[in-house]
Amino acid sequence: MTELAIGIDGGGSSCRAAVTDTTGRILGHGTAGPSNILSDLDNSLLNIVASARNALSDAGLSPEAVSSVAAVVGVAGANVGDYAERIERALPFARRRVVTDATTALQGALGDCDGVIGAFGTGSVYNARRKGKLYGIGGWGFVVGDQASGARLGRDLLEQSLLAHDGVRPSSPVTKTVMAEYGDDPERVVEFAHVSRPNDFARYAPVVFGAAARGDPVATAIVQNAAASIGESLDALLWPECQAICLLGGLAKAYRPWLAERHTALLREPKGDVLQGAIELAVKFCGKKEEARHDG
Repeated sequence: MTELAIGIDGGGSSCRAAVTDTTGRILGHGTAGPSNILSDLDNSLLNIVASARNALSDAGLSPEAVSSVAAVVGVAGANVGDYAERIERALPFARRRVVTDATTALQGALGDCDGVIGAFGTGSVYNARRKGKLYGIGGWGFVVGDQASGARLGRDLLEQSLLAHDGVRPSSPVTKTVMAEYGDDPERVVEFAHVSRPNDFARYAPVVFGAAARGDPVATAIVQNAAASIGESLDALLWPECQAICLLGGLAKAYRPWLAERHTALLREPKGDVLQGAIELAVKFCGKKEEARHDG
């Protein structure tokens, strides 16, 4: 079989994969369920492999070919503890490399150029490349990090809705809508929160942005706070000569109108998305084996 590479974007809401040949020509795509390794490692592993198998099937190849391919997997949380090593040991690929989703996002957006990226989906993460060196911020997970992520927006909306229900904060149309969804019963909101995963909270992100666009004061405050945290993280990574900021992920466009002018002035359209970055890294990873083979 021709040498194959698989790039995998392990997102908090879904897992996407693409299988390519050594030139980077995409042969097939595959998807599967979420791969939030910090909150559900076992199912994340199953979905990572399932997305790869589905990509191979889409390419007209046997799903069992996963055991003979080189794969790069980008997931949030790969920078925490020994998660990357644990995933690498558990995956069935012939050769595998696990990196953070920030690494794949940066490669997809900037290629091999310098610049800063911020990725906002179920989670959030930032990365920069300056003179070939990588610098990262965030990616610490929903419980203690992921500011401005879809999950945090949803969590904040539920928190503000409960505060409004208790009379601690003023209510608004969006808080009333949220409470009505739960029959105006705060205990039902709490029950939802305790059994839910980040992608469950993230489904409220469009609700927050929609309400903010209509001038809802609670939703507006939530988005403004999230945008301020984005600004802080970008400032921590920027340097005077930096010429490019790329925003990625499902919430990227929604945040643009809320960012400071000093950041919007540097915004550039990304060359590709997170999956494209995973693909490019997978092809490079596969190529290293070819180089070693020729050198030997």
